[in-house]
Amino acid sequence: MSRAPRPAVRPPRRPPGWVAPGPRPAEPPPADVVAGPNEDFSYLTGDWQILQRTDGHRWSADDLLTAWYAAEAVAATPPARALDLGCGVGSVLLMIAWRFPSARLVGVEAQEVSFGLLQRSLRWNGCADRVDARFGDLRDPAMLPEGPVFDLVTGTPPYFPPGQGLESDHVQRGPCRFEHRGGVEDYLAAMARTLAPDGTGALCSAAGQLPRVEEGARAAGLALLRRRHVIPRTGKAPLITLYLVKRKSDAPTLVEEPLVIRGPDGLFTPDYDAVRAAMGMPVLTRRG
Repeated sequence: MSRAPRPAVRPPRRPPGWVAPGPRPAEPPPADVVAGPNEDFSYLTGDWQILQRTDGHRWSADDLLTAWYAAEAVAATPPARALDLGCGVGSVLLMIAWRFPSARLVGVEAQEVSFGLLQRSLRWNGCADRVDARFGDLRDPAMLPEGPVFDLVTGTPPYFPPGQGLESDHVQRGPCRFEHRGGVEDYLAAMARTLAPDGTGALCSAAGQLPRVEEGARAAGLALLRRRHVIPRTGKAPLITLYLVKRKSDAPTLVEEPLVIRGPDGLFTPDYDAVRAAMGMPVLTRRG
């Protein structure tokens, strides 16, 4: 049974009788972790919640799909150590921590507002003792002095170079969408510095950035194992692409069938329902 909601908690959409799987949040809840002005808690995975700005950057399907793609790739051999690059408010980091409750994790984030929210979310969910949040730039090797020790490294780079669109002046949003601190190439370079010899990297990018991803992987000495387009709705063009990388592979990149989020009726597809279920989210009742 879920705990009583904290102040400023967005109510979850859960079918009657649905029981949240996975590890529980902290018990008792930290009395000093509360939503401040322009902040709220949202249910994320299982009964875990994430603290976010109501007027800032919030977790999205991109984060869910990246965490799922990563987790499914290593499910047979759960990671002992995982890293999330540019972790923002912690959505991917928290989902990986929830999915692998024995793993120790590191998250690196350079935006002060996001970092503060992340720290409180880690405490609220009871995983701060095994998740090391570090404030700094993922491009700085000094942020990750451990070197190539992580079994799983994830990243959700911003999609747009500066000047290629109108940046929001809302807190957090500009640097989350525009490459203020590097793009996909920098994330791949950081993965190359931190992946264990047989580690797996997972990231997403805008669907049109395949040439940048391929060149960035080559420059970093990484091989693209798999890629999969994500289509927001049947009949639409791909929006993002998910990738898996390794240090070495002689096999050609496996191009998987696109994953479609919503069908022509606007409802989640069975494939996307399966993603949600695997990451501890309820499958919503279908109409009709």
